[in-house]
Amino acid sequence: MTIRTILVDDEKLAIQGLQLRLQPFEDVEIIATCANGREAIRAIKTEKPDLVFLDIQMPGFDGFSVVKGVMEIEPPLFVFVTAFEEHAIRAFEANAVNYLMKPVDEVKLADTIERVRQRLAEKRSAEEAEKLMSVLSEVAPEAAEEFVESEPADTGDRFEKLINIKDRGQIFRVEVDSIEHIEAAGDYMCIYTGDNSLILRETMKDLERRLDPRKFQRVHRSTIVNLDQVRQVKPHTNGECFLVLESGAEVKVSRSYRDVVARFVH
Repeated sequence: MTIRTILVDDEKLAIQGLQLRLQPFEDVEIIATCANGREAIRAIKTEKPDLVFLDIQMPGFDGFSVVKGVMEIEPPLFVFVTAFEEHAIRAFEANAVNYLMKPVDEVKLADTIERVRQRLAEKRSAEEAEKLMSVLSEVAPEAAEEFVESEPADTGDRFEKLINIKDRGQIFRVEVDSIEHIEAAGDYMCIYTGDNSLILRETMKDLERRLDPRKFQRVHRSTIVNLDQVRQVKPHTNGECFLVLESGAEVKVSRSYRDVVARFVH
């Protein structure tokens, strides 16, 4: 599997340095380099890469503007590379795979490439499964329906009761039932309880496997809610709504997930 990659940085030496560091990764193919945000947007739309290493601070269009500029197409995976640590939170809010500081550390780069491989493998597996189901639905619709309905029932015993979270140099043991909601920020999860918030380095997909789906439901592309913590449902515009939680926090439910929540919240 080749990872078609674009490098974006207004400093030529930075691009050259990253090219050298990426050479050991035989599956990474650099298909283009860009010196500014406008070039990057054009290249991404034209080349449709799998991965983009993106500088944040550039003249004109910065890295975040590039991400916004390609949202109408299926965006690639982004890795932000910058000399400024204060942009980290925004980077993860932009759902970046990772955030690398200049000069790029080789160990962290290797970890990042491994994450990219996993993300792409999951994406391609999901696409293949979707194609298979589409074909099955056409040639044998009854079999396709049985396949969808035959998912094994989960029992609560296999799900986590406590989660250990290392945050700010400490390890917190969090009771799962005390979690109100979870928000994704790249490969980090923001875990919210009634009186605290903690950062867990884990993907949303992996975390979902650890949580009982009878209690924890996705209500947005990047949000999971503990349905036992829901105290009120407030209708909103365009088919969306807000869930009011025990602490008073409000979480938006997108239209795509409203039917899922309606099965549990009455």
